[in-house]
Amino acid sequence: MNMNCGLHDPSSERDACGIGLVARLDGLSEHRTIVDALTILENLEHRGAVSGDGRTGDGAGMLCRIPDGFFRAEFNDMLPAATGPESDAGSMDRLPYAIGMFFLPRGISDEKTASSLVEYVTTREGVRLLGWREVPLVPQVLGDRGAASLPRIRQAVFARPDGLSGAEFERKLFVLRKLLESEARAAGFSIDEFSIPSLSSRTIIYKGMFVASQFASFYPDLGRRDFCSPFAIVHQRYSTNTFPSWPLAQPFRMIAHNGEINTLRKNVNAMRARQATLASPLFGPDIAKLYPIVDSAGSDSAMFDNVYELLVHAGRSPEHAFMMMVPEAAIGDILPARRDFYEYHSALMESWDGPAAMIFTDGLNIGVASDRNGLRPFRYARTNDGRLIGASEAGALQLDQVAVFEKGKLGPGRMMLVDLENGRIRSNDAIKETVFKAAPYGQWLRDKRLTLDDFPEASNAKSNDKEADAAALGVYFGFDEAAARVLKPMIETGKEGIASLGTRKVPAALAARPDSFFSYFHQLFAQVTNPPMDPVREGSVM
Repeated sequence: MNMNCGLHDPSSERDACGIGLVARLDGLSEHRTIVDALTILENLEHRGAVSGDGRTGDGAGMLCRIPDGFFRAEFNDMLPAATGPESDAGSMDRLPYAIGMFFLPRGISDEKTASSLVEYVTTREGVRLLGWREVPLVPQVLGDRGAASLPRIRQAVFARPDGLSGAEFERKLFVLRKLLESEARAAGFSIDEFSIPSLSSRTIIYKGMFVASQFASFYPDLGRRDFCSPFAIVHQRYSTNTFPSWPLAQPFRMIAHNGEINTLRKNVNAMRARQATLASPLFGPDIAKLYPIVDSAGSDSAMFDNVYELLVHAGRSPEHAFMMMVPEAAIGDILPARRDFYEYHSALMESWDGPAAMIFTDGLNIGVASDRNGLRPFRYARTNDGRLIGASEAGALQLDQVAVFEKGKLGPGRMMLVDLENGRIRSNDAIKETVFKAAPYGQWLRDKRLTLDDFPEASNAKSNDKEADAAALGVYFGFDEAAARVLKPMIETGKEGIASLGTRKVPAALAARPDSFFSYFHQLFAQVTNPPMDPVREGSVM
């Protein structure tokens, strides 16, 4: 569908969704986590929109750890044995294969072309594709619009190349996915015809264009007892002035977002401007394969995810990348280490301002954060059996209150991190103290920062008093008479100029017919009701 037609303006998209999280601190995978997350999702259904058919929603989805036992049963002996390089940190990142979730064209010919493209590019990039799986679906639960745009949903399994650590494999899969998306666009497939919700050796995403109550019924996989995970992130989408879409349902690869990005145009333009100068020793020459970094067909949340996953795969921790993109408010006295961190990163990345509450993950740890305005709440509860349950609102999951030992709500600019490797929850202050002290940001600023005082004064500057030269300079710098009237009082007094908002100009519809009765009446009425105005200031809106 062409999004740039009719009265719809993609730049006016607004999101106010529902997010939820269930996590076990001990990292134990169990089906109960999936069941509880689905319950939260259903209880957040009121945060989603429903189309005129009464059954098609803006989208709902779930991100969780790849259920190893489930896929070994599905792929039989196709999957490699569960071993990994000794360099991997712990057993959580040793999965020797990756699962890709693919939304492909429905037409037989187009689907075959898209599948062949995946197999060709994968082989060219040195990754072995072991096989495909048709995802079981129950399309009868969908509304008319959801069913009409339903893609063919398939999963592919990829072998982990020998000698790659978990992080290196994830980075290679990131490059592969970006290449597949770019080559699919070059082959003529739109985002609605070809998209990859997830391609990872850690996480998998099930999502689609339906309301939350249809989600579990649509994907029978989620009801299987062997579909287990230590955590699950769910999202119910609500968007105004936009159209539902299978690819734009959330969660995305690393984030689930409740809110909107108000600074989106600035952020996207800045990323496009710096794209040509991006460099990373972890990517090397492969970094050119990631372009474009930001997919222009995505939503504001999808674009945030595009940049966020780049920062994480480039070597930053998930919490570091989030703090870099969503800084805290600078209120009152702040510690030098905190000031140095944000000042240093402000030269590298513009803030992505909300309102926003987000859940983010690299598949190993899960973070939750609120932007500096704090206008999108996240409420959580911790239980005696070592679980964290949180959502956009309290009561999304019924809990035995005897088992709850802590309840809370994230404040503006606050963050918490579920550290599955060490079985603990890290608080806002502990997270940020570690990140602030991870590098000598203050020293880097003192060594590399340039201020106006660092530049010598111009010794041969000549003054120009000629009016013609001043006018030429004004044209060169884009100043006209109207701009001068606005700027002059601001320069002289530090305040905005004040003037009447009245005008005697004829409205455009009447000005086109100067001989008409309406034009004559308008001019006569203006002479009677409006006093004479300074001709220089006539029409001014200062």
